[in-house]
Amino acid sequence: MTRPQIEIFNAALAAVDPYHAVLNAVQIDGDFLHVAGTKYNLTSFDKIIVVGAGKATARMALAVESLLLAKINSGLIVVKDGHTAALSIIEQVESTHPVPGVAGVAATARILDRVRAADERTLCVCLLSGGASALLVAPVPGITLQDKQEATRLLLNAGAAIGELNAVRKHLSTVKGGQLARAAYPAHVVALVISDVIGDALDVIASGPTTADDSTFAQAWAVIEKYALQERISARVAAYLQRGIAGQVAETVKRNDPCLLKTHNAIVARLHGAMLAAQEKSNSLGYSTKIIKQDLQGEAREAARFLARVAREELAAMQADETRCLLCGGETTVTVRGTGKGGRNQEFALAFALEIEGWQGVTLLSAGTDGTDGPTDAAGAMVDGRTAAWACSLGIDPAKYLDDNDSYTFFERFDAATGARSHFKIGTTGTNVMDMQIVLLHKTSLSSGLSA
Repeated sequence: MTRPQIEIFNAALAAVDPYHAVLNAVQIDGDFLHVAGTKYNLTSFDKIIVVGAGKATARMALAVESLLLAKINSGLIVVKDGHTAALSIIEQVESTHPVPGVAGVAATARILDRVRAADERTLCVCLLSGGASALLVAPVPGITLQDKQEATRLLLNAGAAIGELNAVRKHLSTVKGGQLARAAYPAHVVALVISDVIGDALDVIASGPTTADDSTFAQAWAVIEKYALQERISARVAAYLQRGIAGQVAETVKRNDPCLLKTHNAIVARLHGAMLAAQEKSNSLGYSTKIIKQDLQGEAREAARFLARVAREELAAMQADETRCLLCGGETTVTVRGTGKGGRNQEFALAFALEIEGWQGVTLLSAGTDGTDGPTDAAGAMVDGRTAAWACSLGIDPAKYLDDNDSYTFFERFDAATGARSHFKIGTTGTNVMDMQIVLLHKTSLSSGLSA
């Protein structure tokens, strides 16, 4: 597989490194802490505590430690298994993702205890990144962790979008939907956020624990109905949501809540920065580069068909020996109908391979910027116009694997048989700004027939 795509992807990752993102957004000037236009006089606080959750939070915490040093009185963050950093002051607890785990529940309870003990002379620095919705978990009274786990699994397998999933999770939680800020009040809260959602909506990132929530119990139930899960979720979850609709349970934090007057949210890294860095790197490698979309969403295989059509149109318009790079970013979904193993990027790549079968001069890398694609150890996969036919010649039917949502097994078998290294495995990256697709085009005499 081509190396330039990996160079472009690595440049994108470097641009959204959490450690440097925090240092770029936060400065210390004497006794003052400056955060994205807001100034805090540190002498006004008796205590500084650091809390948070997410896949990228450990490296964010590393930056906060370097800035505040001994000024930090205590700290506790929840990270995905394997996403730790070498911290010296802030404690980190590992838990499961995307389905919440026992360790996350215990750590979140400790976080809530700490912020509830805060007063008006406490500064609470909250670090949030993608993955926090599953890692920062505190079920409402009467709802068990198992209830939330099952609801999460059902929604994920049904292909629910992140906003839909979060609308339900917020209304089964005592920490999401602004409720962390409510628990910390009257302390001052400054939240440093790395966005992993389309549009960078603060109420969607990490399920918005420090911002107002516009979703309602009625909307959460509408999501359950949309995916026909009324009879599949636990009776306790259904009853609780219905009680909320009836006004018998308090709503999440809304825009006029006084706790938000003492809360400041600052996005320190987002997909857009990664895309610009990818474009700059691609240009430096000699490619004419286009950013096609930064809000790619929907079913992974449908998004793959869209990008294949764009690639075909671009290739048809190119001159002989011309090269181009097409960039996409966002977050697709997979409605699981089969019994296989995979993730949205591997499914995207497999579907794309079938769309471009036989094409010359087209390659794709689709990968998650966090280094993990769904419940697998792969970030994604790389394919070209030879992948599908080559696999078929070896008795590995890509269409069959796609139908079974078994893209991971496909790429494992394909690589074992060919040595092609299509499976893109890079380990934990320490950041998380959704997914990227990098398509490289090279117009040759053999690809000119695509213009017909």
